[in-house]
Amino acid sequence: MANEIALRQRWKLGARIGDPSGFGAIYLATAEDGTSGVVKLIPKRPGAEREMLFEDLAGVPNVVPIIDSGETPDAWVIAMPRAERSLRAELEAAGDQLTVETALPILIDIARALAELDGRVVHRDLKPENVLRLDGAWCLADFGIARYAEASTAPETWKGAFSAPYAAPERWRFERATSAADVYSLGVIAYELLMGAWPFPGPTFDDFREQHLHHDAPDVTGAAPAFAGLVAECLFKPAGSRPAPKNLLARLERVSPPPSPGAALLQAANAAVLAAQAEEHARASAAMSEGERRQALFGTATRTLKSISAQVRQAVLDNAEAATPAGQTEFDDWALALGPAVIGMDPATHPKPEPWGAWKPKIDVIAYGTIGVIIPADRFGYRGRVHALWYCDAQTEGVYRWYETGFMVAAMIPKRSAFYPFAFDPDENAGKALSNALTEWQVAWPFTPIDQGEEGPFIERWLDWFGQGAQGQLVMPSSMPERPVGSWRR
Repeated sequence: MANEIALRQRWKLGARIGDPSGFGAIYLATAEDGTSGVVKLIPKRPGAEREMLFEDLAGVPNVVPIIDSGETPDAWVIAMPRAERSLRAELEAAGDQLTVETALPILIDIARALAELDGRVVHRDLKPENVLRLDGAWCLADFGIARYAEASTAPETWKGAFSAPYAAPERWRFERATSAADVYSLGVIAYELLMGAWPFPGPTFDDFREQHLHHDAPDVTGAAPAFAGLVAECLFKPAGSRPAPKNLLARLERVSPPPSPGAALLQAANAAVLAAQAEEHARASAAMSEGERRQALFGTATRTLKSISAQVRQAVLDNAEAATPAGQTEFDDWALALGPAVIGMDPATHPKPEPWGAWKPKIDVIAYGTIGVIIPADRFGYRGRVHALWYCDAQTEGVYRWYETGFMVAAMIPKRSAFYPFAFDPDENAGKALSNALTEWQVAWPFTPIDQGEEGPFIERWLDWFGQGAQGQLVMPSSMPERPVGSWRR
């Protein structure tokens, strides 16, 4: 290896650093203008193109920038600033385990980068070696390397294309990588920082594959239940059931001192539900067909809605001890009555096969339910509001969440409904409302995600409406739709 290399600037190479088994060789280097940095040489491989290595990530926070680039006859060359240390070095210096207080800012820095990159770039090989301390923040490095390695590596020798301890189940199945794969890798990193070990210990390549596809991760201990539950969600087997990067960032930023006893009890119950989900996902992950994938997502939907429903019911009972079980109602899960009003929910239900008729929307619905507040009919025939709950990918293709929405009769149609808004199952009428055509139905409430850990606004809305109903103050909305509703994929 020559001790100099000419890019846009001429760089003098120093000692080789980093993992010698990594993809490419890294050298300390000094540019002719005195800039200190590192130079990485990535071998040119058949089947892989230079463009795979060079993503335009200007302006993205917490990403190590490329400050120079070029090529030699045998390698593509990238020059980067020299970081203070890697997260691997940080972890080793701390005895392979960090406190929650130390780990949390690191995870927030990583999540901030993933949130900005969501929909643009997938890292594909997130691990502590690729997380570097630079200018006071933890930054991601080596974008494009994993994609380049995959393109140049035959399936039977794919061991060099990713880091087995951190690879998501879909990576082992050779499926298209999305941001969910990076969220999974962040979950592995979070577990390692907090517990001092990988959640899936290997040690062989085949062992890692078996564990990532089939085994559930052990519980994180010593952290707040909400934090431990969030790590568990990152390690869910179905990619679409993991937190989206922006949701992950928001929830990490909210991790706070120990909760009140009541909140701690509720969080512990939520963590137990998440643990059960993780175990179910582990059993359902291997070699899933489309039907098996949908069934696994339905299992997640059922358990998640059960948790949300229990929180709504408990919040009602905590704030209205006079509430009692209602008699026969429109709701199939539970219903509580207070004065003249009834609040209730339905459980998760499978949609009918091909329910849309000629009005199939872009979104994919896995399960649905309802929530509502019902009152005696007023002089206009108004009886309250019932919203639809759909477990679907309403806003990002392939990313499934519970969403709250509601429907209405179109303004130009001379018909009335007792409920405003009202719920539709996923069916032809709902398909008409979701279309761009002028039909008799419209969306009246935006598709609003109900993410685990963020149920508060959802619960508060329904407590408020139930309180109004119990006091005879719930009236038909003065205008419809009540909120801007351009909130689903068309």
